[in-house]
Amino acid sequence: MTAKLQGTSVDICPDRLEHPTLSAIHAYWDAKRGGRAMPARADINPPELREHLGWIILLDVLPDLSDFRYRLVGTKVARYFGGDGTGQTISEAFQAFGAGAIKGVQAVHRKAARDRVPVRARGEAAWLADGFDYFDSVYLPLSDDGRTVNMILSAFVFDYAVVRASSESALP
Repeated sequence: MTAKLQGTSVDICPDRLEHPTLSAIHAYWDAKRGGRAMPARADINPPELREHLGWIILLDVLPDLSDFRYRLVGTKVARYFGGDGTGQTISEAFQAFGAGAIKGVQAVHRKAARDRVPVRARGEAAWLADGFDYFDSVYLPLSDDGRTVNMILSAFVFDYAVVRASSESALP
């Protein structure tokens, strides 16, 4: 399934990830979940992701999916976002970019948390500090009890040739 979200394509088929960093993080998440719907935060061992840590974000899911709080923002992601939002909610971190950006970012996270499935988002990020840029990302739910998503592990890559080419049309 693909849906348009304010200039961004949202896909629940992360097996189509072209970028090696996103593919590796998704494969890691998939291996850690085993036969479960999703792994727990305790299953994620950051040193095992050392090569990709700069591109990773870890968020806490707030009650009723009202918002999401950044627990960790990788250094490479922070550079593209124009700062490290660790400790802030999406509403706080994206306030300067306007209500549309806040709603769009929250919607992608809510989809991963509510549906308990990996979600891919890609497209133009006009709200980035340096103006228009292209991104590809994956949002991977984590659950301590196997049912309720309490964290989301996500990863971003920016200005990638495949992202630029594919952002011009939706996935088939």
